Amino acid sequence: MDDFNSLMHGFSVAATLPNLGYMMVGLLLGVLIGVLPGLGGANGVAILLPLTFTMNPTTAIIMLSCIYWGALFGGAITSILFNIPGEPWSVATTFDGYPMAQRGEAAQALTAAFTSSFVGALFATLLISFLAPLLARFALRFGPAELFAVQLLTFCSFVGMSREAPVKTLISMLLGFALATIGMDDMTGQLRMTFGFTELLKGFDFLIAVIGLFGIGEILLTMEEGLAFKGQSARISPKVVFETWWALLKHWKLFLRSVAIGCWMGITPGGATPASFMSYGVAQRLSRHPERFGKGELAGVVAPETAAHAAGTSALLPMLTLGIPGSPTAAVLLGGLVIWGLQPGPMLFTENKDFVWGLIASMYLSNVVGLLVVLTTVPFWAAILRIPFSIIAPVIIVTCAIGAYTVHGAMFDVYMMLVFGVMGYVFKKLRIPLAPLVLALVLGDKAEANFRQSMLVSQGSLGIFWSNALVGGLTALALLMLVWPLYGLLKRRLARNEIAVSA
Repeated sequence: MDDFNSLMHGFSVAATLPNLGYMMVGLLLGVLIGVLPGLGGANGVAILLPLTFTMNPTTAIIMLSCIYWGALFGGAITSILFNIPGEPWSVATTFDGYPMAQRGEAAQALTAAFTSSFVGALFATLLISFLAPLLARFALRFGPAELFAVQLLTFCSFVGMSREAPVKTLISMLLGFALATIGMDDMTGQLRMTFGFTELLKGFDFLIAVIGLFGIGEILLTMEEGLAFKGQSARISPKVVFETWWALLKHWKLFLRSVAIGCWMGITPGGATPASFMSYGVAQRLSRHPERFGKGELAGVVAPETAAHAAGTSALLPMLTLGIPGSPTAAVLLGGLVIWGLQPGPMLFTENKDFVWGLIASMYLSNVVGLLVVLTTVPFWAAILRIPFSIIAPVIIVTCAIGAYTVHGAMFDVYMMLVFGVMGYVFKKLRIPLAPLVLALVLGDKAEANFRQSMLVSQGSLGIFWSNALVGGLTALALLMLVWPLYGLLKRRLARNEIAVSA
C-alpha cells in the first residue's frame, strides 16, 4: 500500500507543467533521433545530457528517459518505410515491416509496431513498479563483497550473452577498465596513467567517451556507407488504427511471450537488440505458419517491437535498485545520476523518493503520450528523411562537439571526443561491441573500490566472495556466465566430430 501511495505521489510530481513540457520535448527529440540513422537512444541521451546539468534532477531524468522512449518508437518508422533500421533493435522489424509497406500496408505495420512498443513498455513499467521497491529493500543487505559480486555478474553476463565473439567482448571491456583507472587513485592518492596531462588528473569523463564512441563513430561509419533514403509513404487513419488493434487481439500470447523475453533481456545485461532478434526467432518457431515470416507477417512486426521496448524499459530496474545498468542507455543515465549528485542503488528509494517515483510515473505518462504522438505525426517524420544526409551529418557532429565542450568547458574534451570517435569507428569496422567498454568505464572504478574494500575486510582472502549463500551464489553464477561460451564451443566441436566420424 505504501508503494501504491508513493506511485500516486510520483504522478503528482511527473504531472507538473514543467515536467510535462520537458516530457514532450524529450519524446519529440527521441523520435527524431530514432528516425535518423547514425544516432540512437544512447547517443541522443549522451549528447543532450550536458544540457540538463542546470535542471532539477527529476525533470532532467524525465526528459532524458523520454528521449530513449521516443527513440524506441522512432526506430520503427525508418525500418518499415525505408528498410533502414533507425536503431540496432529495429533490424528485426525490417524483416516483415518493409514487405508489408511494399504491399501497401505501411499504416497497418506502423500501427502494429507502435502499439507493440507501447504494450512492451507498459508491462515492463508495471514490473518496475512492483519489483523495484522489493529489490531495493533486499539490496540494503549488500556489503562491498555482495556489490562486487553483482558487478562481476554484470561483466560476466556481457561475455556469456554477447552475440559477438567472447574475445571481442573481453577486449572492449578490458579497454574500458584501463580507461576507468586513469587519474588519481582515491585510496592511495597516486596518479595512474596520466602521462603528464594535468587534464587527466580526474580521469576520463564517461560522457566524453560515450559522445565520441556512439555519436561521432556512428556518423563516420554512416558517411562512409553513403546513406540514401528511398522508401514508402504512409498516413495513419483512425479506421486503420482500430482495425489493426482488433487484429492484434488474437496475438495476445505472442505479446506475453515477447514481454517475458524483453523483460528478462533488459534486467540481465542483454539489451533491446538481442531481445528483438530472440523474440522474432521464437515467434517464427512457434508460429503455425512459419513460412509467412519475412514476407510481410504481422506477428513478425509485433514480436521484435514488443520485446525491444520491454527490454529498453526494464533495463532501468537494476540501474535504479542496484546501480547496475542493463543497457548502454541505462549506463549513460547512471552516469547522469552521479553527475546530479544522486547515488544509484537501494538508498535512492529511501533518500530520493520524489525522484524515483516521479521517474516511474513518467514512464506511464510518456508511453501513452508517445503512442499518440507517433500515430499522428508519421508523415512529418517520413518527410524529414528526405533531407540529404550530407546536411544532417555536420549538424550532428557540431551538436556532439557542443555537448562535449559543455561538460567541463575545455577544448581538451572536444579533442578527446574526436579520439574516441575514431576509436568507435574502428571498433564498428572490426565488429567489436561498444556496450562492454561503456559499462566498464562507468562501473570500473566502483567495482575496483568494492573489491579493495572486500580485500581489506577479509585481510586479503578471496574466500569473502564465498562467505555466505548470497555472495557465493552470485559469484558462482558470474563464473558460470564467464565460461558459458566455452561450453557452446565444445558442443559445436563435438557435433562436428560426430558428423566427420559418420561420414
